[in-house]
Amino acid sequence: MATTLDQTIAQKRRTLGAAVLANQTFWVLLAVVLACIFLSFATDSFATSKNLYNITRNATFVAIIALGMTLVIITGGIDLSVGSVLCLCSMVLAVVMHSGYSIEVGIAASVATALLIGAFNGLLIAYVGFPPFVVTLGMLSIARSLAMVASNNTVVFQFGPDHDKLLALGGGAWLFGIANPVIYMIALTLLTGFVLRWTRLGRYIYAIGGNEQAATATGIPVRPIKVGVYMISALSAGVAGIVQTGWLGAVTTNIGAGMELQVIAATVIGGANLAGGTGTALGALVGAALIEVIRNSLGLLGINAFWQGTFIGGATILAVLFDRIRNFRQSE
Repeated sequence: MATTLDQTIAQKRRTLGAAVLANQTFWVLLAVVLACIFLSFATDSFATSKNLYNITRNATFVAIIALGMTLVIITGGIDLSVGSVLCLCSMVLAVVMHSGYSIEVGIAASVATALLIGAFNGLLIAYVGFPPFVVTLGMLSIARSLAMVASNNTVVFQFGPDHDKLLALGGGAWLFGIANPVIYMIALTLLTGFVLRWTRLGRYIYAIGGNEQAATATGIPVRPIKVGVYMISALSAGVAGIVQTGWLGAVTTNIGAGMELQVIAATVIGGANLAGGTGTALGALVGAALIEVIRNSLGLLGINAFWQGTFIGGATILAVLFDRIRNFRQSE
């Protein structure tokens, strides 16, 4: 019997509804919304403009790095060096500007440092065949050590003639009172989402993570793309470092310590699969938002801050469990 137009539309609606309900990012976003509603009634200070301003601004640094990490994880890799790369790039910016150079020169030096580190990681992984875990774990130590050498392990808080420009870059609110870091995060999320969804590069990245051998057999330039994604990951850490330096107004050698764990947690919570082939820009953003809401809520509810790792780790495990259950149902 022929299918009517109404039946076809109804079938598409059911298919769309099932896809939404099976989407991990949707459930994480729902959790963020419900948590915000609960905290708005449970506390007097959560829904204040000042607190919401701080939440959105604080989440941006993890979110920006998580965008680059998402590309790496989609290809089946991992980057443990992002926290130390943020520290090194922040210190390079600070030291260069402290020496009297302009903000443009400082940013250029910081970006070049990030790209060089990303290229080094990517070349060892893609062409030499080193495991991503080993390479980026080594770089985690190297980059932070270089930051200590560059600053002689001191705090840098004077940024030369363009000091005020840097503070405005990271701490200002140029558009509709929205914190500048949030604007950067939104712009980078849209750019990353566009690349993954609408470009050939995005399709290649998913193909590599889905089946690297098949991608190679079909002519996809796997090695150059893998180098590229590690450069993007390091660049995202460098950008976050530049913005965070302007926000904090000072750089220490412990900045970004442990940040790689929060970034990886954000990407996994947002739906990225550590086995590769899955992940979205929106997922990285939502995952970072959930982590920051958890962190913020602990203090407002009077819960000891030492529980932060437990809650974030638990959310990460639940996200992986959700992914396993979904894959099990699809394989039936």
